[in-house]
Amino acid sequence: MKLVSLIIIGLSAGFALSASAGNITGTVKAEGKAGAQPSSADGKYDSRKFKFIERVNYEELRDFVVYIDGPIAGLTNAPKTLSVDTRRVNQKGAVFIPHVLPIMAGTTVEWPNNDDIFHNVFSMSESNPFDLDLYKNPTIKKWTFKNPGRVDVFCSIHANMNCVVLVLQNPYFALVSQAGRFAITNVPAGTYKLKAWHERLPTLTQEIAVPESGDAKVDLVLGIKNLPKQ
Repeated sequence: MKLVSLIIIGLSAGFALSASAGNITGTVKAEGKAGAQPSSADGKYDSRKFKFIERVNYEELRDFVVYIDGPIAGLTNAPKTLSVDTRRVNQKGAVFIPHVLPIMAGTTVEWPNNDDIFHNVFSMSESNPFDLDLYKNPTIKKWTFKNPGRVDVFCSIHANMNCVVLVLQNPYFALVSQAGRFAITNVPAGTYKLKAWHERLPTLTQEIAVPESGDAKVDLVLGIKNLPKQ
């Protein structure tokens, strides 16, 4: 069970590039493949053999991230100190909280162990491999994520402990709220590639034009589509 408190995060404050800046706002949701409807009202299989197999409920998917892809020309400011909540992944009840953490490359993340048992935080990702070794409460260890990319993080002791750190190239990103809404604020006017990400689905890319003031609004729908077939 993912005990994640989802909030809208606009991380572009403090990165003023131009007097002309707008916002990107909108909604994000996911949809399953057409025709793959549940066999009963509760989403379970009618067959006794398969009745305990869980189906993906796309309407219940959370932890979406929306971000502008790639480096932003003229962005020379180093990341300013963010609040502890946006740079910390807690270990509590043998769960990583939050399950998904979007950050800018160069950010240091704290990994406090709030349990009275040992945990081991590590990742075998190509972009940011690391191993914090065994430790328990009240120890807090840190790691700086230098390279952009997806970082899947695990505990070598507890099989169900996992989370994702999404390391991005600029500060213009947002973690989508539980209600499916997001806002990326103070974005320099221009045309960008906007991406919507979820760990289980193909990333959706859409071009968006940000005005010199006001909002560019977009509704994004992720799903299994436009993939090559055998």
